Formats: sequence, structure tokens, C-alpha cells
Amino acid sequence: MNDPLGDMLTRIRNAQMRGRSTVVTPASKLRAWVLDVLAGEGYIRGYEHVTDKNGQPAIEISLKYYEGTPVIREIRRVSKPGRRVYMGVKDIPQVRQGLGVSIVSTPKGVMSDAAARTANVGGEVLCTVF
Repeated sequence: MNDPLGDMLTRIRNAQMRGRSTVVTPASKLRAWVLDVLAGEGYIRGYEHVTDKNGQPAIEISLKYYEGTPVIREIRRVSKPGRRVYMGVKDIPQVRQGLGVSIVSTPKGVMSDAAARTANVGGEVLCTVF
């Protein structure tokens, strides 16, 4: 797998289109950090570490819906393995005039765009969520 984070975002997108309440993805630290930001911003209910049927570590993500529609309307990968996107603190984009969230990997950890501006750090823009 070339892009594990992109795979997780696609699994979330596909599960929400099918109306699933949970989705399972292979475990990694980066995925867990991104899920921490999504849970903190209120886009997912939460997640827990589980073991899949082959005995491998996995993460079970509890998706969030409001009146039958998914809370995450759009989730898009920005920085990809073939083209990394790095931005300074002043250049970090606002998603939909601040209604959405950019998730940024900084030297101080993975955080939302607002937290990165508060901490005055830039970094790699991993994805945007609206």
C-alpha cells in the first residue's frame, strides 16, 4: 500500500456512502493521530484499537451521522506520496471560510489548522475535512 492515510480516508468515505456505523482500517500511529483530530473536532464519534480476523492490529472507527446524513460531507487528501504539500503558518488554508478543518502534521504533532495557527507552526497539510 503506497498511501495508508489516503486508504483510511477512502474507507471512511465509502462507509459513509453505504450508511455504515463503523469502519475498520489497519492500525498505525499516523492514522490514530489524524483520528484524534477528527474526534476532537466532532467529525467522528471516536475509535478504538482492535485486532482483525488475521490477528493484525486494526482501528475501528465509529462514524457520526446527523439526521441520517454523514457529518463529514467531504474529506480530501492534500499531500500525497508523489507530491508533498508543505505550508508555513501564514499559508495554511482555511476550508470553506473556516467551516471545515485542515489537518496538518507539524513538528509539535498532528493538529488542526486552528491549533497550528495558535501554536505558530506550519507543516505538511495532510487532508481537508468539511
